[in-house]
Amino acid sequence: MSSEPQPAERTPFDVSDAEIEEALAACDGDPRATIRALLVGQAYLEHEMSRLQADASSGFRRRRHALGDGA
Repeated sequence: MSSEPQPAERTPFDVSDAEIEEALAACDGDPRATIRALLVGQAYLEHEMSRLQADASSGFRRRRHALGDGA
């Protein structure tokens, strides 16, 4: 058995230094542009998630209504 500790399991919220460097490089090293891009991306994903939740909810309501009508 190796005496080296096993690496901790990575969670979806872990961000490596390489990923940070990649984000900065995508914005030519400008930290403000990087933060702006990340915030715009987050806002877009939140908007899409809200839209999809609303669509799923109305679809679920239609299905529940149909089941209650003697189906």
